[in-house]
Amino acid sequence: MKIAIIEDEKPAAEKLERHLKKYDANNEIIEVLSSIEKAVSWLKRNQNEIDILFMDIQLADGLSFEIFDRVEVNKPIIFTTAYNEYAIDAFKVNGLDYLLKPITFDSLAHSLDKIEKLRSTLNPSSQNSQLTEIRRALSILKDSAYKNRFMVKVGEHIKSITTDNIELFYAEGRTAYLLTQEGRKFIIDYKLESLEEMLDPTVFFRANRSFILNINAIKDVLIYSNSRLKITLERDFAREIIVSRDKVAMFKDWFSGSN
Repeated sequence: MKIAIIEDEKPAAEKLERHLKKYDANNEIIEVLSSIEKAVSWLKRNQNEIDILFMDIQLADGLSFEIFDRVEVNKPIIFTTAYNEYAIDAFKVNGLDYLLKPITFDSLAHSLDKIEKLRSTLNPSSQNSQLTEIRRALSILKDSAYKNRFMVKVGEHIKSITTDNIELFYAEGRTAYLLTQEGRKFIIDYKLESLEEMLDPTVFFRANRSFILNINAIKDVLIYSNSRLKITLERDFAREIIVSRDKVAMFKDWFSGSN
């Protein structure tokens, strides 16, 4: 089989390639794509070159389901995901399958056996049904895939703060904080890199190494020096928030709702 992989973690992609070759030495990995943008561009031009598509659900630039809104995918798909099975049940229809990370060879072989049996029966109507299930599954995952509350310590007490009450996350040295709509800040036990993966990318955006912003907390966006952007929040905030130059294009897409 000729295979394309959509996966933003290089070790995970390499492990999947090894398993695929072990399953069948004739399997050919045509392309490995690391983002939604790259996947959309490649599939528009090269989809007919492949027999099957492996697709990670959560990519660095969003959920991979966004791909289906931008390009018609007519190949069998096996999803790879770190989420529990309850959130993925909606995929188990008409030849769609999933692999739960960390991927084992046995689980991969089971999925490929299933796809091989079903490939001959796939037709345009069943493919349309697949896309309907994908979009239905997306609505499920939007509710379940992202963290919606954080636990913080207040003296001897523990408090839970929902993400809709968080204006931004920021780092000072090795310590990360969240800032609430009431202007209170709390230490959290996460690095900003980890927070990026936990938060809904339609609501939160990492502007630079130190800040992750809630779109609802932004008051104004100003053109700044060296092709950068300066963010003003609804609430007064002592530190300057600048969108780094390499993130400006992504910020504009996010802010305009293009992603």
